[in-house]
Amino acid sequence: MLSLRKCIAILALTFTAASVQASDLIGVWITEKSDKGSSMAVEIFDCDGKLCGKAVDVFDAPNRDSVGLEIIKGMRKKSETAYTKGKIYAPDTKKWYKSKMSISADDKLKVSGCVLGGIICRSQIWTRQEQ
Repeated sequence: MLSLRKCIAILALTFTAASVQASDLIGVWITEKSDKGSSMAVEIFDCDGKLCGKAVDVFDAPNRDSVGLEIIKGMRKKSETAYTKGKIYAPDTKKWYKSKMSISADDKLKVSGCVLGGIICRSQIWTRQEQ
């Protein structure tokens, strides 16, 4: 039989693991800086039960052509912390790539664009924009 302390510990771990929910991805995220030193703010939102995203701001870039562009589409929930089977647009290459995303307990979002069936991926860690 479990002691009261063990039950409380199990409940605390359960709530901690559940605190990183897929809905936690919804909001504005700041991308890592590109090789040219620019970054974007990407708003992630629900689109018919999947996640989508659009560029809402550009920082340290010579032009703002990316603002308003759809950047993420069709991300499907794989687990409480991961999405997959979506696509991500890379403005630097002007191409769409297969994509996956995962959020960590420290509120960082790993975003990957992949080729060759996911064998080769380029990843970035995005940070949530402070409110």
